[in-house]
Amino acid sequence: MNSTMQCQNTRTVQGRVACRRQAAPVRGPRRSIVPRAASVQAPPKVSQEVVDKCVNAIRFLAIDAVNKAKSGHPGLPMGAAPMSYVLFNETMRFNPKNPNWFNRDRFVLSAGHGSMLQYALMHLVGYDSVSMDDIKQFRQWDSRTPGHPENFLTAGVEVTTGPLGQGICNAVGLAAAEAHLAARFNKPDCKVVDHYTYCILGDGCNMEGISNEACSLAGHWGLGKLIALYDDNKISIDGHTEISFTEDVAARFAALGWHVQHVADGNTDFEGLRKAVETAKSVTDKPSLIKVSTLIGYGSPNKADTHDVHGAPLGPDETAATRENLKWEHKEFDVPQEVYDVMRSSVSRGASAEEEWNATFAQYKAKYPKEAEELEGLISNKLPEGWEKALPSYTPEDKGLATRQYSQIMLNALAPVLPGLIGGSADLAPSNLTLMKMFGDFQKGSYQERNLR
Repeated sequence: MNSTMQCQNTRTVQGRVACRRQAAPVRGPRRSIVPRAASVQAPPKVSQEVVDKCVNAIRFLAIDAVNKAKSGHPGLPMGAAPMSYVLFNETMRFNPKNPNWFNRDRFVLSAGHGSMLQYALMHLVGYDSVSMDDIKQFRQWDSRTPGHPENFLTAGVEVTTGPLGQGICNAVGLAAAEAHLAARFNKPDCKVVDHYTYCILGDGCNMEGISNEACSLAGHWGLGKLIALYDDNKISIDGHTEISFTEDVAARFAALGWHVQHVADGNTDFEGLRKAVETAKSVTDKPSLIKVSTLIGYGSPNKADTHDVHGAPLGPDETAATRENLKWEHKEFDVPQEVYDVMRSSVSRGASAEEEWNATFAQYKAKYPKEAEELEGLISNKLPEGWEKALPSYTPEDKGLATRQYSQIMLNALAPVLPGLIGGSADLAPSNLTLMKMFGDFQKGSYQERNLR
C-alpha cells in the first residue's frame, strides 16, 4: 500500500478539533469490475434532513435503551449510525418479514458489544423480533435484546457475536459458503445464489489475532462478496488506542489481499459512504475493507471521543445535552413517523426481492430438478435419508487403527452421501488425514470443491 498519508479532514466537535488521516488508495492488480444488478425496487429518495432524522433515531434508541438498562455501550451506535443506515436502508437486500429468506444479504456486527446498533436497525426496518417493548427490555433477563447479539434468541441476527474478532471470522465463513454454493449451483442462465456479506468491526476486533488469520484466508480465497466496514474511532475501554494499537490497519489488510478504501468523515459524509460501498461491490476478485473514521459517541458534548462513552450509559444530564446538541426534540423511545415510513420501506422492497428470487428458483427447479433438490436439502439443514448406511462397521476382532485413520475412513465414506460436508484441517491434512479424496481444494477459481486448506 502507498504509505503516503494526508490529513484531509479536520472537524470541530464542541470546541475540540479532531483530525483523521486518510490512506492513499491501494495500488494493486487491475480489478475485475462487474456491478451487481439492481434489486427489484430501488431505495426511496430521501432528503438529507430526513436521513439525519433516521440516523439520529438509531442513535437515540441506543442511548435510551442503555440508559434504561443502566448498562451497555452507546458510543459505537452513536458513531456507526451513518454507515449502518447506508447499509440497511440503501444497500442490503433482505426481507424483515422473512429473516430466513435464503438469498438475503448477511449482516454481522462483529463489534457485538454495540448490540443496540443492530437492535435499533432491526426495529426501525420492521423485524417482528425487535419491537419497541423489546428495545425497552435491553439486557434484561429472558429478553430478545441481550447485551450481545444471539442468533438463537433474536430472529434476523445471523450469528452470535461479542468476543472480539469472532464476528469477522463468521463473516468470512458466510462469504465462503456463498462462494461455494454459487459455484456448485448457479447456471449460466440462472443465478440462485447471489448475496453479499457485510460486517462492521472495530479496533478491538482488529487487535485480535484470530481476525487476522480469518482475513488472511479471505484475501487468499478472493472472496469478492465480503465487505467489512471498520469503525475507526480510536477508542477502547482503556482510552485512546494510541496507548496500545498504532498499526496501519489499512496497510495490513492490503497486504492480506483485500481491496481497501478510507472514508475520512464517517459522521457526515454520506456520499462518501455510498460511493465506497458501491466501489466495494464492483470489486469481484477480492474482499473489501472500508475504513470509516468516526467519532465515538457522536453528538455528545462532553463524552464524544472519550472512553467514557464506550461502555457506560450517558446518564440523564448528558443525554439531555446530546438531545439539544443534535436538535432531537423527541422524548425517550419516541420515533417520528417519517422515520418509520422511510426505514420500513425495507419491508416492501424485501418482499419484492424475495418474490423475484422465488420466481427465478421456480424456473431453476424446472430446468435443473436434481440440483434444485440438492440445494433445497442443504437449505433445510436436514440430512439425506439413509445417510448412515454409508458408515462402515467394525467388530472387536478387526485390526485396530489410529483414531485419525478411522476418522479418514468415515469422512471418505460420508462425503459422497452428505452434500453439505465441507471442511479440512489448516495446513495439516496429511497429518490429521482430513482430506476427502474424491474432491479438490476450495480455492479461488474452484469454490465448488470441498477441502479447506
